[in-house]
Amino acid sequence: MSMKRIILEMGFGTNLHGMDYTKAARRAVQDALHHSSITVMSSLGMDHKEMQVKVTIGVQQPDLVDCDLVAADLPRGKALSVRAVKGGLDVDDLPTGDRHIMATAAIEAFLPDQQGAYKLTS
Repeated sequence: MSMKRIILEMGFGTNLHGMDYTKAARRAVQDALHHSSITVMSSLGMDHKEMQVKVTIGVQQPDLVDCDLVAADLPRGKALSVRAVKGGLDVDDLPTGDRHIMATAAIEAFLPDQQGAYKLTS
């Protein structure tokens, strides 16, 4: 069955003192999730389990993100993929030796194509 993207949400997360890329990534995903309410599912009588989700995380050191842990934070749907790519921003605090981590997240939600399943009436 063909899937159509119905939602694209973006978020931003940080870890200011722990230098933890996964924590910043999880916060970015939570930020994106808090921007949306997926009412279309119940409106169409669909189960949230039918939704497929793709997550892309942007950080300066993608290999340091635990993508399985990020996927576990998704409250609805089936995670098709969670991947970390080069992006985000690191800011070094030279006097303290800290590195402030900034992550961005894009969450895409897909539903089965409903073309022809509904008819508008007046």
